[in-house]
Amino acid sequence: MNVRANRTRRRIPTVAVLLVTALGAATLSACSAVGSDGRTKDGKLQVIASFYPMEFLAQQIGGEHVAVTGLTKPGTEPHDLELTPKQTGSLADAGAIVYLKGLQPAVDEAVEQSGNKHVADAASFTHLERHGTEVDGHDEHGHDHGAESSDEHGNGRDPHIWLDPVRYAQAAKGVSKVLAGADPEHRADYEKNTAALVKKLDALNAKFAAGLKNRASDTFVTTHAAFGYLAERYGLEQEAIAGLDPEAEPTAARMKDLQKIAREHHVGTVFYETIASPRTARTLAEDLHLRTDVLDPLEGIGEQSRGHDYFEVMESNLTALQKALGTK
Repeated sequence: MNVRANRTRRRIPTVAVLLVTALGAATLSACSAVGSDGRTKDGKLQVIASFYPMEFLAQQIGGEHVAVTGLTKPGTEPHDLELTPKQTGSLADAGAIVYLKGLQPAVDEAVEQSGNKHVADAASFTHLERHGTEVDGHDEHGHDHGAESSDEHGNGRDPHIWLDPVRYAQAAKGVSKVLAGADPEHRADYEKNTAALVKKLDALNAKFAAGLKNRASDTFVTTHAAFGYLAERYGLEQEAIAGLDPEAEPTAARMKDLQKIAREHHVGTVFYETIASPRTARTLAEDLHLRTDVLDPLEGIGEQSRGHDYFEVMESNLTALQKALGTK
């Protein structure tokens, strides 16, 4: 399942994927610096990562022993990524792949066809929940952990695990084991780097918990439902304009509901994103005479990002939430 299951999109047939993979592999064999053993000329493990949060894990865990290549360009929306033949071929040749199944359909299909034996699916190292436009951090009874598809309200298995430091740490431990399996010689270093990363994520979790403890409101409104796990972790209520799909257009009924919610819960800020259109968020804010601010889903780091890496942007998100929720 993927978060775009209920959208009409052009998909690459399996036969075509196989053909593209073969052509891409042939191209890379002539010009790539990666050898048949999945290593660069200077001996580093070549790791292909699907998008920024996976790149960050691979870089932090692999350190000096890996060369990480991302499939998604910085500052671009990753959900609808279409792979080039060269990118598709690189998956078969890589020493390891780090991705998150359910976020990028083209990547999911290409990884499956690659035949690579060292694949880290970050989603498999934690559990995914069913989230839609509304996520109540105080009550999880409505979540279906086994949901396999999105419905007409945008509910589906939520892949945005990296926005919860606890789940992200779980994913890090799983990625570490895959990298160690691909490169046993440096297992100790991977384990050491992972322990350091998990310690920083634990500290970030504690900072969010303390920073959001004393607040005037629990409810925040944002562009798309990327912050469900964060809301659950810290007892907040996420109200999203769109569902899990950041490009989905909200219905008139949803916009009317949000106006009512904003008034009843004294919402003062409507959040938008750096790599998605802010138009609808700004329209809602103007209608209600509210402020707008950035709450970054961290799907990519770009020039507009409020930070240079995962931790810096998450710190900026915390500051934005504290201001919007009226923390003391």
